[in-house]
Amino acid sequence: MYIIVDDRESVTNSYVGGLVREGVSSIGFSSGEFWDWLQSASESDLAAVDAFLLGDCDTRGSLPRAMRKRSSAPIIAMSGQKMLKNTLELFESGVDDVVHIPIHLREILARTAAIARRRVGELPRPCETRIQVFFNGRDPEIAGHALTLPRRELRILEYMVSNHGKWVTKTQIFNAVYGIFEATFDESVIESHVSKLRKKLRDRLGFDAIVARRYVGYRLDIPAGETIDVPMQELDEVGILLNRSHAAPAAYPAGN
Repeated sequence: MYIIVDDRESVTNSYVGGLVREGVSSIGFSSGEFWDWLQSASESDLAAVDAFLLGDCDTRGSLPRAMRKRSSAPIIAMSGQKMLKNTLELFESGVDDVVHIPIHLREILARTAAIARRRVGELPRPCETRIQVFFNGRDPEIAGHALTLPRRELRILEYMVSNHGKWVTKTQIFNAVYGIFEATFDESVIESHVSKLRKKLRDRLGFDAIVARRYVGYRLDIPAGETIDVPMQELDEVGILLNRSHAAPAAYPAGN
């Protein structure tokens, strides 16, 4: 789940809508609303946050350090001012990255994945890879061939790859896919999504890559010889991906 903090409601609505179209759950807060939520949010709710997108607000200079005290999720500042002084001030405030708007959301997704991966260290790259997940909206690949997935199944696969080898509960997956504030759907929808994803992976891989255990949850389990690789596309390659016919609108306005 992505959290957008901006005191301009039209801007938060624009980013939330764009992320939803990319299959990523999100919610927008004003700086005051976000501060109240940050102080009271549970550990499980904070664990569901993939990244914070920090836009235009009066408390932007102090918020990043408050965020970091409660969450390790990437903090990306979105700036409409392409000035070195402004960029340096944002980095000094504690953000992980600064992007200048307008920017395509898939670039933000790619940058988020890169920040998260650097924190856990680069995984060794095998010569041959069975599964590749790109974390930027691109279809995953198995044995070099694209596997087209509905956006929610893709989000589940991304989440499980990020937690490869770990048991994750139905609630954790639900929060990652639908967000912690979703009240329209019941957690039981995850069982259907995982079942369909599990079958598709089994048909392509020849074995069950997702292990399910009652009362425990799910685990992505790839044998040692079937290593997962999570490559980062260079940003110019990401730009090429944005030209695909199913891409969302090319840019999001500053909202000024």
